[in-house]
Amino acid sequence: MTSFYRGVAAVVVSLVMPFLVWSQSATGKPNVVTIDWNKTIIVSKSTPTLQVVVNPMLRAGSPIHDGSFDALKKLGADYVRYVPWEPYPRLAVAELEPPTKSSTSWDFKLIDPMTKDFMDATSGHPIIMNFSTIPSWLFKTEKPVAIPQDPNQVVWDYTQGTELNDPSGKELGDYYARLVSWYTRGGFSDENGKEHKSGYSYSFPIWEVLNEVDFEHQTTPELYTQRYDAIVTAIHKVSPDTKFMGLALAQPQLDPKWFSYFLDHTHHQVGIPLDYISYHFYASPSLDEGLANWQYTFFDQADRFLTNVRYVEAIRKRLSPETKTDLNELGVILPTDELENRDHGRPHPDRIPALYWNAAGSLYAYLFVELSKQGIDIIGESQLVGYPSQFPSVSMMDWKNGKPNARYWVLKLIKDNFHAGDKLVDTKLSSWSDVEGQGFETSGGHKLLLLLNKRNREAAITLPADVTNYAVSVVDGATGDDAPRTLQGNGNTLTLSPFAVAVVSWK
Repeated sequence: MTSFYRGVAAVVVSLVMPFLVWSQSATGKPNVVTIDWNKTIIVSKSTPTLQVVVNPMLRAGSPIHDGSFDALKKLGADYVRYVPWEPYPRLAVAELEPPTKSSTSWDFKLIDPMTKDFMDATSGHPIIMNFSTIPSWLFKTEKPVAIPQDPNQVVWDYTQGTELNDPSGKELGDYYARLVSWYTRGGFSDENGKEHKSGYSYSFPIWEVLNEVDFEHQTTPELYTQRYDAIVTAIHKVSPDTKFMGLALAQPQLDPKWFSYFLDHTHHQVGIPLDYISYHFYASPSLDEGLANWQYTFFDQADRFLTNVRYVEAIRKRLSPETKTDLNELGVILPTDELENRDHGRPHPDRIPALYWNAAGSLYAYLFVELSKQGIDIIGESQLVGYPSQFPSVSMMDWKNGKPNARYWVLKLIKDNFHAGDKLVDTKLSSWSDVEGQGFETSGGHKLLLLLNKRNREAAITLPADVTNYAVSVVDGATGDDAPRTLQGNGNTLTLSPFAVAVVSWK
């Protein structure tokens, strides 16, 4: 999460009315879809997924705890990213005080329950782990960083200090090696040789090294690369099968040196793997904007991000083509979220309109299409749970009723229908201003068409001429927090509703 400093065929459709209307003569001039199924553009490598960020609403006893982890389990996604992070040190840092010659402060009592819930909910699927927050005592600071006794209290200044006490990084690496050992090897020996037993034997397929390092600790590409190497070296000794992910940048557009330096293998110790890189994007409208503007701002900013992705991919392919890419924080952060953060996490009145969730869901669907075209490996929506005081506009759960919102259902709709190995085929629309489309042929031979309406107005769609009888699973304003509903269509012209996303299938 960006810190407050900043066969069968299917059609996935982003729509524009509170409900889906079927008509032989749709309102306005229909957008005609043409597909050449014999012309493959690229074979998809992309996996749609999400991130789970630790916060108090995911703790046992929270009114949405059960619903959130149940939704995560039912989604069944691969490569879900798990991130205990800086605002809640007691929920994210396992050793809050520096060790002495006689004692250590290792304590997992508050960390284990959510981690276990996450592992249970994602059982059977590969995951990405990222305990992103470094203990503050590993850095040189003027005085020890104060930590509230209440683990649920937000702390926005925990990541103080720029210089490690141990510049070699060994102390840093040892912390992470012990943390990983706790979960993968049943425990560890602490700094004084005392054994700490957990009984866990989880597998961590991928470990992401730190988070948004371009914001935290005034890190430079050179410093991050040194710390990455130290952490990877230490974790690899205790978990030799783990692969590693680097960077997790908040603002990848600001300095290409992050990529050109980190992806150059000569800047790393011999044998250090560069399995994945990651970075983030959030659309960020102005405070005085609303739905009428968001329909442009979200997608215009997304287009600029997609241009950045092309440049990053060019650097990656030149320096380290074997490295994969995970864009693991994609979404919207409304400016009202930032106001809460600047107000020390004090929740403000909820002014998010219901249709916002559909607009944000439509944005993710758009990014999924465009990033699939660029061959991005993992496309991660952010995030499972947010709520007032903790980035409410980024949530995929309704914190008022514990049900998944439209952003979750859009992800599930895409995840259930589109997979790595699908062929993206040549697709044309008569107009691209409001609607984008992409045809897919699945590895099983089914034909699918992904359509995205980016505007807050009706969009008339004319499907290929051979499509006359079809079923539609739709997420729109009418479904609210409920699962997609299924409708039966006839004729090949549709009128579609605001910011909805649908899968149309026909024989």
